[in-house]
Amino acid sequence: MEKLLDNQDSLTIRVDDLCLDVETAAGDQRRILHPLQLEITESRVAVIGSNGSGKSTLLRLLAGLAQPTAGEVRFSPTRPSTGFIFANPQAQLVMPVVGEDIEFSLRQRIKQRAERRRRAEEILRGLGLADRIDSSVYELSSGEAQKVALAGVLATEPGLVLADEPTTLLDLRNAAEFQNRLLDLDVPLVVATHDLEFAARADRVLVFHEGHLAFDGAPAPAVAHYRRLALG
Repeated sequence: MEKLLDNQDSLTIRVDDLCLDVETAAGDQRRILHPLQLEITESRVAVIGSNGSGKSTLLRLLAGLAQPTAGEVRFSPTRPSTGFIFANPQAQLVMPVVGEDIEFSLRQRIKQRAERRRRAEEILRGLGLADRIDSSVYELSSGEAQKVALAGVLATEPGLVLADEPTTLLDLRNAAEFQNRLLDLDVPLVVATHDLEFAARADRVLVFHEGHLAFDGAPAPAVAHYRRLALG
């Protein structure tokens, strides 16, 4: 399969004493991510854990969608442009027509409308959606909608892709196809997932439990550790 992006620059992500507190309904502070020290150089990193374990919090902090209570995230050599893929693709489709949604992501880089249309067609063709360019985003299947969300991310030519449980709403066939699409990206990928088979295809797996990093290592022992935590 042809690479969907081509960015060979190496990237290092350094997380220094990163933590996050949130305010509860009672007005108290609750820590949802405990101080975390981490360095990521691998191109495929999976983050697993139960609901509320801190995996989605980590991704939001890496993306700058949330501000930490303390600590920092540093990138070397420079902070890359970042594409974020949500579990629900409708949360990030901003235009009513597929082609218009992709063109919206291209506006800052491409000024000519005809060229934006050509580039949108090219991206959609690479994802097998060329015939959907003039379709309403509300008519798409879940698998198609998630691929259109990915197309919007690809249009920005990111140097890092973060995906937060991107296959949650997909059936097995569409989930497998979308996982292959993500793994085919030629840029660093950090993905939070409940799919342990998907996690096993990563270079490195982080296991979170109750806001703590419980395990950091190769996929097989990481998944085994998570299973032990999940079974109590």
